[in-house]
Amino acid sequence: MLTVINTGEERTFLRNISWQLYESLLAEIGDDGKARLSYYQGNLEFMSPLFEHEHSNRLIERLVSAIAETIDLDYAPSGSMTIKRPDLAAGKEPDSCYYFANELAVRGKTKLDFTQDPPPDLAVEIDITSSSLNQLALYATLGVGEVWRYDGAELIFYQLQSGKYVVVDRSPTFSMLAPARVLEFLADCQTEGVNQSVKNLRKWVRENLSQHD
Repeated sequence: MLTVINTGEERTFLRNISWQLYESLLAEIGDDGKARLSYYQGNLEFMSPLFEHEHSNRLIERLVSAIAETIDLDYAPSGSMTIKRPDLAAGKEPDSCYYFANELAVRGKTKLDFTQDPPPDLAVEIDITSSSLNQLALYATLGVGEVWRYDGAELIFYQLQSGKYVVVDRSPTFSMLAPARVLEFLADCQTEGVNQSVKNLRKWVRENLSQHD
């Protein structure tokens, strides 16, 4: 067992964990938000978000919502719901995830079966400390089309192509958005506050839309 603690998160990594035990731990922990579990081929990681981690996650969540609403894009924010595939020995609770292209496929549903229902179109992964699991391989196994990974300083956009992630300079979901603009938004929130930064972001989105009309 390895436990890592810093200002971002606390992580505990365990090997040789059965799927049955993983399912039992999910049921025991429930939706209290105190820990997020990642399971991949017998390896299990508990991650407990601390302030830096969760604050960054919530700010990025505000950014995603503001852009989607400004461009009038239907979406389903799905938080850190459990995405699990027992047939692939893979399970993941993202920091946050969203449906865009597949929003209609899950609209109105209260439970999802990921052997039949599509995975989220976008997942956000905050890694202030390095995970002991290969999180990108886990997301790829689950079929999540786009992943944003933020380590407290750098943000990288990944797109799933032929079963593997490649780094892209624009979000596949929001074609006007580069990682640098997200980092600018996060910095603005620290100096101008969240509400003003969201207003500035919405203005920027509208200006970019008008330039491409």
